[in-house]
Amino acid sequence: MKRLSILICAVVAFNGLAQTNPKLNSKIEQQVKELEPKIIEWRRYFHEHPELSNREVKTGAKIAEHLKGLGLEVQYPVAKTGVVALLKGGKPGPVVALRADIDALPVTERNSLPFASKEKVNFGGQETGVMHACGHDAHMSILLAVAEILTKNKAELKGTVKFIFQPAEEGVSPSEGPAGAELMIKEGVLKNPTVDAIFGLHIQSLLPSGQLAYRSGGLMASVDGVDIKVKGKGAHGATPWDSVDPIVVSSQIIQGLQTIVSRQTELTKAGVVITIGSVHGGIRRNIIPETVLLEGTIRTFDDDMQKKVHEKIKLTAEKIAESAGAMAEVNILVMYPSTVNDPALTDKMVPSLIRAAGKEKVVITQPVTMAEDFSFYQREVPGFFFFLGAYPAEMNLKVQPTHHTADFMIDEKSMITGVKALVNLTLDYMDMNSKK
Repeated sequence: MKRLSILICAVVAFNGLAQTNPKLNSKIEQQVKELEPKIIEWRRYFHEHPELSNREVKTGAKIAEHLKGLGLEVQYPVAKTGVVALLKGGKPGPVVALRADIDALPVTERNSLPFASKEKVNFGGQETGVMHACGHDAHMSILLAVAEILTKNKAELKGTVKFIFQPAEEGVSPSEGPAGAELMIKEGVLKNPTVDAIFGLHIQSLLPSGQLAYRSGGLMASVDGVDIKVKGKGAHGATPWDSVDPIVVSSQIIQGLQTIVSRQTELTKAGVVITIGSVHGGIRRNIIPETVLLEGTIRTFDDDMQKKVHEKIKLTAEKIAESAGAMAEVNILVMYPSTVNDPALTDKMVPSLIRAAGKEKVVITQPVTMAEDFSFYQREVPGFFFFLGAYPAEMNLKVQPTHHTADFMIDEKSMITGVKALVNLTLDYMDMNSKK
């Protein structure tokens, strides 16, 4: 996930608290409390031993080992390094999938935690640290705890639970082909048995610890990449009239792309972001190069808008280049669709969140321009994705613990709320959709 300040609206969709089995709920509440030290221990292990996308070999093996120890039916590896486990409840009912992502990022950690990552890798030709700078270590630990709790109570389960520990949520290079959720789906993770609904959460380091934030409909943006190669004519820097300067043309294209957002897109419907984050061109101050490469990211919330923005980017870049006697080759890299919570499912499941965190800590969030490949699952089955606040206020941090940065930090006490939320969602969905 990319950095974005999340605006919170203190409106809660409340349809009454689900109390399907008060005795079971009380028992599980106690079991979760007893498991908390173990959850923290898992999180610290994963944090200290992070692995990049599609390289999560030790991570996947540790997860598989624990799930096998619970007596679950385990598949490993799936989609290169992922793990899938099946828990069959004692009573008939629907199939619920719960998902956690397991990969880390090429970020060098900057703190004095005793379990800080010391891992180093070569990434893109450069040596860098590896860090769980987005909370995936917490996601794994939360889902392992949910698996243990539900296994202890499987006689009471009205259905089947499929635990999905997914690699490569942060993505891979296009040359590696599909990854993460997309590859998981292609390898049949939502089949045998067929999943009826899927739930997932994401730690949010800038939200108050223990808060649960959700939204019906569009929650997170789609993400696509854009590469624009601008071809001109080289010349001596002292005689620019002999050139078709691709650097000047590139600067005009960068400016022109912003008019797509400000003048060609109906922003009252949904937001759009076009960011050029990388510009490569030239080798010396007095040589005008022949080519410049622009690399960027695109964020949209609507399929039609996504298509329109792609078309506008191509048209804008090509015509600006053409007007200067240059040429622009535009390549759009379609990556993740927008994360859209099924409205009917969301409305039904909000009481489960309230029971986990308390009414005052369940809020509605505005859409965010970060992206998540959980969206691929939601294109196949009804899905509900939400945020778990984990701002470590007691640590008195001088720097905000923003996602994807060396200063990322979470409050480990928040994880117990995430466990309760996923357990409640599973039990309540099963109760609502099993045969009476």
